[in-house]
Amino acid sequence: MKEKFDVTGMTCSACSTAVERAVKKMDGVKSVNVNLLANNMVVEFDDETIDTSSIISTVSDVGYGAALASADDKHITKERRDGVQEEIDEMKTRTTVSLIFMLILLYVAMGPMVGLPIPAFLIGLENAVSMALTQFLLTLPVVYVNRQYFQTGFKTLWRRNPNMDSLIAIGSGAAVVYGIFALFKIGVGLGHGDLQTVAQYSHDLYFESASMILGLITLGKYLEARSKGRTSDAIAKLMDLAPKVATVIREGKEVEVPVADLGVGDIIVIKPGQSIPVDGVIVEGSSAIDESALTGESIPVAKQVGDKVISATINKAGSFKFEAQRIGDDTTLSQIIRLVEEASSSKAPISKLADKISGIFVPVVIAISLIAFVTWLLLGYPFEFALTIGIAVLVISCPCALGLATPVAIMVGTGQGALHGILIKSAEALETAHSLDAVVLDKTGTITEGKPQVTDILPANGLDADELLLIGASLEKPSEHPLAEAIVGRAAEQNFELKSVKDFLAVPGKGVQARIDERQYLAGNLAFMNDNGVELGDFLDKANELADQGKTPMFFSNSAKVMGIIAVADVVKPTSKQAIKDLKNLDIDVVMLTGDNKKTAEAIRKELNIDTVIAEVLPEDKEREIRTLQEQGKVVAMVGDGVNDAPALARAQVGIAIGAGTDVALESADVVLMKNDLLDVVTAIQLSKATLRNIKQNLFWAFFYNALGIPLAAGLLFPFFGWRLNPMYAAAAMSLSSIFVVTNALRLRSFKPKL
Repeated sequence: MKEKFDVTGMTCSACSTAVERAVKKMDGVKSVNVNLLANNMVVEFDDETIDTSSIISTVSDVGYGAALASADDKHITKERRDGVQEEIDEMKTRTTVSLIFMLILLYVAMGPMVGLPIPAFLIGLENAVSMALTQFLLTLPVVYVNRQYFQTGFKTLWRRNPNMDSLIAIGSGAAVVYGIFALFKIGVGLGHGDLQTVAQYSHDLYFESASMILGLITLGKYLEARSKGRTSDAIAKLMDLAPKVATVIREGKEVEVPVADLGVGDIIVIKPGQSIPVDGVIVEGSSAIDESALTGESIPVAKQVGDKVISATINKAGSFKFEAQRIGDDTTLSQIIRLVEEASSSKAPISKLADKISGIFVPVVIAISLIAFVTWLLLGYPFEFALTIGIAVLVISCPCALGLATPVAIMVGTGQGALHGILIKSAEALETAHSLDAVVLDKTGTITEGKPQVTDILPANGLDADELLLIGASLEKPSEHPLAEAIVGRAAEQNFELKSVKDFLAVPGKGVQARIDERQYLAGNLAFMNDNGVELGDFLDKANELADQGKTPMFFSNSAKVMGIIAVADVVKPTSKQAIKDLKNLDIDVVMLTGDNKKTAEAIRKELNIDTVIAEVLPEDKEREIRTLQEQGKVVAMVGDGVNDAPALARAQVGIAIGAGTDVALESADVVLMKNDLLDVVTAIQLSKATLRNIKQNLFWAFFYNALGIPLAAGLLFPFFGWRLNPMYAAAAMSLSSIFVVTNALRLRSFKPKL
């Protein structure tokens, strides 16, 4: 069986890896998938061998909390959103407190060095205790609000699963402990009149180092926390698409009831502008229904008696009644919600390089520190000497640069993305995009403009294009069909003054007719022309040719003969062809998925030279195609804009939403293109490559000083040259590595896309 668990206490990929590793070791467990962003875990196991309580117990033994997730999707969504908001609020408070006290502490500690005024009772050796105590007291609030690092870090360290919290706890803890030790030494020095000791240890206060570690790391954590919980928001918006009430026929009367009270077989009344609450079949009336929220296609679909209607789609014109067939969790919308939930749960975040290394780095540093401390004691050196050696090792190994290596580069990278109109909502997405093998593109609104436009005006002999457009626009003006809107819009662009019409009649699914200047005119599809006995002649071949190009031809005629064709299509965006070419140049496979017909899809494929096109796909098909590519070992990005794209956006390693798309697509995606330009997909990938390269450089600098300084801090050169690393210089080296990391990350500000 398969169960979902909510997991608490995870702060980095090392945490999720530890949980996954522990549960995988259990007998009877077939598969484990831990989602750090959603704070949950899906476990497939043999219920005859183990039960859920033993899984929860195993997670607890590793140092984290676990509980069975609720079966109620709405409850899950609300609970998760509330939990994420609480986390963001808590991190904001911690960040604010940390930065305020850190800045005050830095002013007090560093002010005298640069000539800044500070209170007289903090100046001079005779006030060294006051200065040390003031720094200590300013450090305490920072330590207190960030106590979670110590609680989690030492607990996971005790259970032999160290993570980034362990590094933070050890580094900042070592600085605080040494600062307290120095404070006592200052007090003893003053008591005995030993001003040399006072002077020495007055410079050995590392409270500001502890505050900087905790403050800067917390700032990064706060920025990360804000990107969590996007899936929950997406599901909530999906749920909001369906109406909460419906008008149903009960005992011969129309009554309004909650959608939850609807049953299979109920007859539901839908009026213009209303959303359809459940799936069903029309039993009376006809209309045009906007299915773009689910299919992504912009042109409303004509519906008559016997046609199916889908939940969350919108009735554009006309009233009708339909019989409910699928309700509750069986509706198309509910299935999409479930797909988004499942896809998001199965998407594991990329492990940070620093987290991977921390499992080895932390115990090695602790071991070196202890060995150095004990060794110098056994060699007969004073306790203080040995303690200084041990603390120096820990201080120079402080994770400030290590902790900054990834988030600083991510912050600069995401900032550069924003400057180029690319909203990157998670560090995982920015890291993952560099290794993409395939990009899957939705058609409507992504490759194309997303709304019909007039592409061709082909008048009959004796007419010019302007005359045909004027008659066509006048005839279509009373219609609400998007194809009609495209024609009327073209006439408006040319400032035509439309003619008045009489006896207007719309024939659902076929066309319209009306009188202009006392003459009868028709506009519609081939079937409408045939119904009215209009001879089309050569225009039939022209219409077929236009259809092969992915365009929709509309015939116009008067009572005597055909007047011409106006073709309408969802045109390709100007930059789509170049973007697809650039993606191919990056050795990325390009796949187009669309709910449109095969003829239109093939026309787009030829125009843009796309290798793979899959047409007439349903929402669940898009998600399945993404999964198929992933099963082939490919790292996949999905680019889309509709609700129908949401499951695929969530399933893909990187979901990229067009900025003009639906709220659900934007929430399900990891990256949003604010300028609606596919070239920004290429820019996002190039930015990802530059950022990852920068992160690797940062990690090198973070460890360079450790590799260079740890042997010196441990005193290996002391017997030969009398060299040992004072903790003050160890802290300076640590700070220098941080400066290198930040400076290197700032180089990303010069990023320019290579187009």
